[in-house]
Amino acid sequence: MTCPRRSPCRGLFLGLNIQMHWASARMTPDRKPLLLMTPALLWLTGLMVIPCGLILVLAFFRRGIYGGIEYTWTLENIALVFDPLYAQIFLKSAGIAGLAAGIAVVLGYAAAYAIAAMPRRHQPMLLFFAVLPFWSNYLVRTYAWIVLLNREGLIVNLARWVGYEGELPQMLYTESAVVIGLVYNYLPFVILSCYAPLSRLNPEVTEASRDLGASGWTTFRRVTLPMTVPGIAVGFVFVFVLSIGNFVTPALLGGGQFQMIGNLVYAQFLTANDWPFGAALSMVLIAIMLGLLMVQATVAERASGGGTGRG
Repeated sequence: MTCPRRSPCRGLFLGLNIQMHWASARMTPDRKPLLLMTPALLWLTGLMVIPCGLILVLAFFRRGIYGGIEYTWTLENIALVFDPLYAQIFLKSAGIAGLAAGIAVVLGYAAAYAIAAMPRRHQPMLLFFAVLPFWSNYLVRTYAWIVLLNREGLIVNLARWVGYEGELPQMLYTESAVVIGLVYNYLPFVILSCYAPLSRLNPEVTEASRDLGASGWTTFRRVTLPMTVPGIAVGFVFVFVLSIGNFVTPALLGGGQFQMIGNLVYAQFLTANDWPFGAALSMVLIAIMLGLLMVQATVAERASGGGTGRG
């Protein structure tokens, strides 16, 4: 049945068609974000998910008599990870990584706060200098600290030049040297993560706090610091995760005097040729990192008012 050109039913059909088209457009999801994310997802799957899955599988096999892998299912490697000897290495690594992350957060937050307080036109140049160490190789930056800290290095010669004739304490191949190296190499990450929320702070909020009679310290403690907790959490977790699995800095600045978990994993894969146990250690290390990232995400969500259900 057809309707006359100017009849009411034709207008009704036209209105229904428009409503149905609008409803279908609302129900059809926009696939552009998914298509844009596909290359990154494929990249992460190929270079992160699949290798981590292989590591997970290897952890449940045995080491061969002459090295290699014997494809026999076992839980011995997982149990061996929690042996007091290896558990102590985990705790030692966590302590060093936590100390390095804490020092980096204090120094990095202070630097980010100073940069954010500068005039806008000067901030890009200051950020450039903050990340300038990244323009050189990680090994070069670490070897530079060997030149500074050894017994004939710059620090010892500087002490002699100012007239100090005593014996300086051992600086290289110590735990302190490892912490210094980790802080130096990862400090720019903390500066950037703390600068981001500091640069977005509304100046009117701090001005309102001062107008209400709060001192500068009270304003910082009660207003500025809570609003920048997400950046602090990101910086701390970033440095901790990178430090606990690091093996280059402990090997060069620690001189083999003590082991961190990264050195132990390296030795199991390339020296002891015990791939299953190295995989078990790596799996536990990955689990620790994922747990810390989840904690960091939770802290950041709560600090930013993620639970918006509060009236």
